[in-house]
Parts: sequence; C-alpha cells; structure tokens
Amino acid sequence: MPESTVPTQDQLHAALATVIDPEIRKPITELGMVESAEVDADGRATVKILLTVAGCPMKQTLTKDTEAAVRRLPGVTDATVELGVMDEEQRAALRQHLRGGQAEREIPFAKPGSLTRVYAIASGKGGVGKSSITANLAAALADEGLKVGVVDADVHGFSIPRMLGVEHRPTQVDDMILPPVAHEVKVISVGMFVPGNQPVVWRGPMLHRALQQFLADVFWGDLDVLLLDLPPGTGDIAISVAQLIPGAEILVVTTPQQAAAEVAERAGSIAVQTHQRIVGVVENMSWLELPDGSRQEIFGAGGGQRVAESLTRTIGADVSLLGQVPLDTRLREGSDTGTPVVLGDPTSPAAVALRGVAKGLAQRSRGLAGRSLGLSPSGR
Repeated sequence: MPESTVPTQDQLHAALATVIDPEIRKPITELGMVESAEVDADGRATVKILLTVAGCPMKQTLTKDTEAAVRRLPGVTDATVELGVMDEEQRAALRQHLRGGQAEREIPFAKPGSLTRVYAIASGKGGVGKSSITANLAAALADEGLKVGVVDADVHGFSIPRMLGVEHRPTQVDDMILPPVAHEVKVISVGMFVPGNQPVVWRGPMLHRALQQFLADVFWGDLDVLLLDLPPGTGDIAISVAQLIPGAEILVVTTPQQAAAEVAERAGSIAVQTHQRIVGVVENMSWLELPDGSRQEIFGAGGGQRVAESLTRTIGADVSLLGQVPLDTRLREGSDTGTPVVLGDPTSPAAVALRGVAKGLAQRSRGLAGRSLGLSPSGR
C-alpha cells in the first residue's frame, strides 16, 4: 500500500475524538485516555486506551467504538485496541479537568451560577407511583434532547435503578463517582451499592451524608435537569434537600383519592417552611380506561386539582395541576422491565400524559436565580 494513503496523525486524532466515553460522555481525547495511536505502512492501526480504573464496566464498549472509529478512516486495513489503566497522577488530572478546577466535594447545583433545574419529586404517602413518575419524566426529558440526571433519594425504598434498567454499578475514580447511564439519563442510587436486596437501615445523619455524597461526589457534568426521587413524607431527606440545594423546586405527586390528597398537601406545604417553590402537581392513577372508551375512576376524582388549589392558597402563588396520568398496565410493565413507558409505548394514554408533563418542564428556561448578569449601576 502506498504510504500516501495512510492516515496522518491529525486524521487519526480526529477519528478518536469522535469516540465518546460512555460514562463521562466526553471524547476520550479530551479526557487524556489515548496514550498512543499509530498506523503502520500497511494500514494497521494500533491504539492504546487508558481506562480510568482496571475494572471499568464499559471497556468492551470503548474497545468496540474505538475500533469502529479508526476503521472508518480511508487507508486503514485493520485496527487493534490495547487497554491500560491510568496511574494515580493521571486520575488526579482527570478529576481536576472534570471539576473545572472547582473545589472537591462541592455541590454544583447549589452554586449561584448553576443553570440546572432541580426538581424534587415528593409525595405525602407511599404507593402513589412517585418513582415511576420520576423515571418516566427523566426518560421523556432526555428524549426531548435535554441532559438529565436522577438521584434516587428514597434511600430506604430505592427502586429507580430497576425502573430505568440500570445494569451495572457506578465506576469510582478515587473519590469521584461516575454514574451509570440508562436511556441517556445519568442515575445514582444507594441500591447500586447494596448487595442483593438488602435493606438500608440508616438514621438521619447518615441519610444526609448519603444525599450530600450523591450531589457532590458524583460527576454529573452540565445537566439541564436533575430529578430527585424523594421518600414519602416530610422527613430527613426533604429537609436535607432544602439545605443542600435551596433552589430545588418541588413537584407533588398524588392520586385522586381524598385521603391521599390531604397527605400530599402536607408534603407540598413544607415549601412554606423551606422557602422553596412548588412547580406543580401531578395526579397519578386518575382513571382506568375501559374497552368501550369510558373511564372508571377507581380512586375517586379531583384529588390533584384539590391539592393544587390548596397549595395555591397556602403558599400564596399559583400552583398548577400539570397532568393526570391514567392507570395503565404498560406503565407498570415498563417499570418492571427497565424500559419506561414513554419510550416503550409512547402513544399509550399514560405515556402521552407523562410526555405532556415533561414537555411543559422542558420548555421552562434554565434557572438564572442568583446569577450575576455582569451589570453595574450608573449614576443619573
């Protein structure tokens, strides 16, 4: 093969720059993961990739993507990827690069300049479908093109990993945690660190520390939206969220049943004490659509609207009913299989309702509260 047909180093680097690390979601060239890359006179390419840790669960994906990117270059006859592991100094440089020079263990969403919308999904009681609402909103928002993260803050009743189909544990680069990605959503949960189905038996201080670690030690990148799946009620985690991310907005989930609505009102009313904003109310299990097209309101009617009206009076600002999600077996099936119904069956009634809520949230601009606009007063 004539030497002129062999790709140049610049062409090889450009091809490798198209390979995106599946956990960090940045080019491997930008992350310092390419130790060497060369093509011999016969067009055989050899690339050495440095993994962040030896047991990186994504090494097969990295290998496959790198080989494919290099083989697409004209003049390349074969591609071989060799894997190595970053040393301590290289990992430190990676952490510094990802954190942008910021102090370690800092919560980026609490900084005045943060543009990430943070929604705390709350409910007064368990069993109203709060976690399935969270998982489907996350998947729908990501499908709208937004960069989305989910914190499963329901430490004692974690279920988000199953609902989003997360299949492996987070990768830890020293004290930085790289969250798994499922359906283009970054996810972290204590369930990823607990063997089997063991219960988590923690009191308040440990719950606070776990939430703080999920927010500060996890590399989230530049998110448009962060969803927090809160445990039911107004306990330690709800208070910790208000302390750690004062700008988080509350989205209340209820069912139509009056008893559930009354409890949901209490969960929403915590915003008065924590000085948080309520973004709205979602009513789940609103009705069952029968084969003849009629609706059977199994849990009653009007609970979501009552909660919205009550919270409007309580906080003195308009709180809207964002959507009503009907009972749908496909919603439950999607949660069990790890494929949210908004992706698996997007035209089903529940999916249409959830996508409507997500679209409304997606159209809200990224936050500017507390952000300096670079203006200075001038005299008259």
